[in-house]
Amino acid sequence: MLLVVDVGNTNIVFGVYEGETLVHHWRVATRVERTGDEYGMMMANLFQLSGLNPREVKGGIIGSVVPPVQSALVRALRRYFHITPLLVGPGIKTGVPIRYDNPKEVGADRIINAVAAYDHFRQAAIVVDFGTATTFDLVGEQGEYLGGAIAPGIGLAMDALFEKTAKLPRIEVARPRQVIGRDTVGSMQSGMFWGYVGLVDGLISRIIEESGFASVRVMATGGLAKMIASESKSIETIDEFLTLTGLRIVYERNQ
Repeated sequence: MLLVVDVGNTNIVFGVYEGETLVHHWRVATRVERTGDEYGMMMANLFQLSGLNPREVKGGIIGSVVPPVQSALVRALRRYFHITPLLVGPGIKTGVPIRYDNPKEVGADRIINAVAAYDHFRQAAIVVDFGTATTFDLVGEQGEYLGGAIAPGIGLAMDALFEKTAKLPRIEVARPRQVIGRDTVGSMQSGMFWGYVGLVDGLISRIIEESGFASVRVMATGGLAKMIASESKSIETIDEFLTLTGLRIVYERNQ
């Protein structure tokens, strides 16, 4: 079995693969203060509850945008799973040329998503990842990473609206029944939901136009992908586990 770990600013997603099949996956909150032992015991318990044997894990790979958590997870996998995981970063083979002014600035998750998207489409593509930040990444016709855009995630925007205003409440992100809100909550939900639909479609349109490619496929991933994609005119397909797939592919390319 292969253990893949996607460490984001808000959540960590663990996946277990048998060949190309994702057999189990779990999502937990990212906590910088957790130690390697805490992460190790957590993963061991998740395996036990799912009827999996940690001793059957023969390899691992971590893609992280939170360095302290990455270090703790490496210690956890060494102690509790007896493996030394690959780390997505400089020196690892991804098969994706990075056309960024400073390649070291590109988050591991963005490169991993590019790997998985090109493997899926085999042509130019845009990946929209709805995470703590909403990222837009352009993959070229030969699989090269060409850059993209970063916007605040919906959750961040919602928190900022609540924290920086005196009278607006904290609300749930949801698709409102209508664009014209008839109360404060409805107005806020309209601004967030339809505002992000417009942001997504507008940025995708501009990226495609600027790229000059004749055909660009568009895929979404991340927690709110389904909600936004339901009204987006640009997003073609959703893959909840795109990043896990990318991690698996990168691991295989380094064997």
